[in-house]
Amino acid sequence: MIRYTRHEHTCHYLLTVPNAVMRSDPAAVGALKLCCLSVLLAGLMLPVLQRLGLRAFSMASDSYSSGTHSAAFVTCPNDTVAKELARGIVEKKLAACVNIIPQITSVYEWQGKIEEDSEVLLMIKTRSSKIPALAEYVRSNHPYEVAEVISLPIDQGNPPYLKWIGDTVPE
Repeated sequence: MIRYTRHEHTCHYLLTVPNAVMRSDPAAVGALKLCCLSVLLAGLMLPVLQRLGLRAFSMASDSYSSGTHSAAFVTCPNDTVAKELARGIVEKKLAACVNIIPQITSVYEWQGKIEEDSEVLLMIKTRSSKIPALAEYVRSNHPYEVAEVISLPIDQGNPPYLKWIGDTVPE
């Protein structure tokens, strides 16, 4: 008889093969070990195969090169400044879309003191190549002495949405 026992605090299963089986049928034990090894390898390879499958699907459905587009973030002191900046950014084709996220709280150090302010966050979707021009526009039109402009490359996303960003924001 072969028993499987699940350890309480782990996701591992312990295979117990009675000594009588090991002594009486070494070929069965060898086959059992091979089967266990195959299951273990399949479990280890699953994440790799899933990742490759997603990339293959992504390449087959639409061609998007990771990092072509970026999401940028800018904090503003209020809704009025946020809306003015957002409208200017989109009108100047520096971004396809700007989301205005109200009522965030920022805690930061400024001039040696810990500050806490209510702010508005802009989440900006654009081409990565437009980040320098976007940062310059924000610096020129923002009331803060040091405006926050940070960006992260977009690795993956909905292919039609990523295509829309590319179609909306010229290179």
